[in-house]
Amino acid sequence: MSAPSEPLALLPGGARSLRPRFRRRFPRIHRSALWRRLFHWRQLDFEFASWQMLYLLVSPQRVYRNIYYHKQTKNQWARDDPAFLILQLLGLVITTASYSIVYGSGTNGFLKALLQLLVVNYLVSGVVLATLTWLVANRFLRHQNVHATDQQVEWMYAFDVHCNAFFTLFVLAYVLQFCFLPILMKTAWVSLFLGNTLFALAGAAYAFTTYLGFHAMPFLHHQEVFLYTIPLIAIAYLLSLFGFNISHHLLDFYF
Repeated sequence: MSAPSEPLALLPGGARSLRPRFRRRFPRIHRSALWRRLFHWRQLDFEFASWQMLYLLVSPQRVYRNIYYHKQTKNQWARDDPAFLILQLLGLVITTASYSIVYGSGTNGFLKALLQLLVVNYLVSGVVLATLTWLVANRFLRHQNVHATDQQVEWMYAFDVHCNAFFTLFVLAYVLQFCFLPILMKTAWVSLFLGNTLFALAGAAYAFTTYLGFHAMPFLHHQEVFLYTIPLIAIAYLLSLFGFNISHHLLDFYF
């Protein structure tokens, strides 16, 4: 298998200065096809992005099989089409607006909640988590085979994995929670149980989808480390059933 092209791949070190080394380790996203297509809407494939969103919920393994084929044909793991990202951001805006209408938080409340959900929860947290998983995968999970071509995880692919995982979390913790608001807004124990269960499933889905994303890369091993957070989520979930209503606390914080 040939090595990925330089603009979107992480090439081995050996640069003589910090600036070339930085460029080697981080993709030149300003030159990538993804950013070029962002300004040519007719080239965006929203139908395929919608297909990916559907199968992330019903059969995420199929999505990552398709990504593997994408690697074979375009010689890169990361997406070269921002349609998925655009739909995801649009979904966050619509969902935040829906919550704001229900809670009557007004324009200022909507903008405050949108800033928190879009910038902090999605983008900033995504950059942090993508960087963390990217570092772990490249430093500890790569096969050390002197007879094979050296391959590394692209940072943009790690961010794609976050976007995929966040979508499953978004549907469970944001969309389904909105559908069950009449029950979740009550103070009965069933509201605590339902809300906390949705958040626990959302966290587990995020971890599982992240695992699948790195499991699709044949030059990595021991990807099950990305599943180690699921037992911690289960323990936190069981403890929360003794009186900590996650939905109430988060909704009070946002709206």
